[in-house]
Amino acid sequence: AGCVFLGHLRRGVRSGVTVLPSLTCLFDDPVRICVTGLLPQQEVTLRACLVDEGGELFQAHARYRAGSSGELDLTRSPALGGSYSGVEPMGLLWSLRSKTPYKRLAKRNVLTPFCVDLEVYEGHGDMSRLLGKCTHERSFLGEGVKRISVREGRLKATLFLPPGPGPFPGLIDLYGSGGGLVEYRASLLASRGFVTLAVAYMAFEDLPAMPEILELDYFEEAVRFLQKQQQVKDTGIGVLGLSKGADLALSMATFLPGIKAAVSISGSGFNSFIPLRGDGFTIPPHPYDLGRMKTSNESDLVDFSEILDDHRDPATWHCRIPLERSLAKFLFLSGLDDMNWKSDLYCQDAVQRLRHCGRKVEFCSYSGAGHLLEPPYLPLCQASIHKVLGLFVQWGGQWREHAKAQEDAWHRIQAFFWQHLMDSDIPKSNL
Repeated sequence: AGCVFLGHLRRGVRSGVTVLPSLTCLFDDPVRICVTGLLPQQEVTLRACLVDEGGELFQAHARYRAGSSGELDLTRSPALGGSYSGVEPMGLLWSLRSKTPYKRLAKRNVLTPFCVDLEVYEGHGDMSRLLGKCTHERSFLGEGVKRISVREGRLKATLFLPPGPGPFPGLIDLYGSGGGLVEYRASLLASRGFVTLAVAYMAFEDLPAMPEILELDYFEEAVRFLQKQQQVKDTGIGVLGLSKGADLALSMATFLPGIKAAVSISGSGFNSFIPLRGDGFTIPPHPYDLGRMKTSNESDLVDFSEILDDHRDPATWHCRIPLERSLAKFLFLSGLDDMNWKSDLYCQDAVQRLRHCGRKVEFCSYSGAGHLLEPPYLPLCQASIHKVLGLFVQWGGQWREHAKAQEDAWHRIQAFFWQHLMDSDIPKSNL
């Protein structure tokens, strides 16, 4: 269904692209891409095209050879070259890239899907002869999930509610220092059975692009708002954050009651860049020197990896988040090819501090993964504009390794929260 079959001139055979189990799915769903009606051993090129909300075209292609029955199944058939090689069932998605350099594929409006055109062309040459195509819709909001804009007190957030009475585990979702109100991870988590509150804390509406200070009680408002929701299970809240959002997640788990589990993605165990004021205390930012920033002459890309003072220097320890005080469970995720900052070393340091106190901690560092560990099948972004700084920043990562890391991390995050917020495994319907 939904495929366009184009006549094959040599035999009148009709070739078509199919997506199983359905042409429509959630963005984090793996699918099976097949091509039928080819000649035995026929050489073809598959191409994926996606136009983002800004009109930017992202493309990927791979060369294949049909089997003896004239069919291709990307879960079994190896790519012979192109954007990737080998058996990569989702390679046409995770290898999408823009011709314009330094573009990041991200979803602004989660109410609409990304549409991916999948095309099959004859031969391994110039892709001039189209044999078949289909349009595959990948959505960010599951059936029945509600999106509710929240402006309550100072809080600027979006609430996502799974269908049904619940109770569901409740999550707070924080992105990094690029700011804004980022919803696509929260909407996908809600589609997997979590009541999720995506919270903006800088560079959004009247929130300053670079605040002089962040107030812990702002984040406490988010916790209280989530706890008030009838569908949220009352055994504790989870929080996850990326980059700057990760150290905020750890601070919330340390200082705020009601946080039972926290996930740090590409984060650190210290307070970064902006002072954090709590009730009767302020944690200063870890010392840094922008003079240690390096800019590539060839690409204008900025390397921030050396700007922070050595985290092992006791002179910086007053900027540490005292995680040892927290009763929450922790999961740390980092990429060994993070070129934005040394998140793996920073996470190792936080994990060692907790383990030294006899705490069990989950920690996974991924070879070849960069800074921006996103929901699966979003393609790697090795560098892009930092919206607050206005500079092109390196994020790092190797294409295939990063894609595998995102799949694994996404499963780990969900399993971690189900275990510690609901005392259960991931529901089978979510797998």
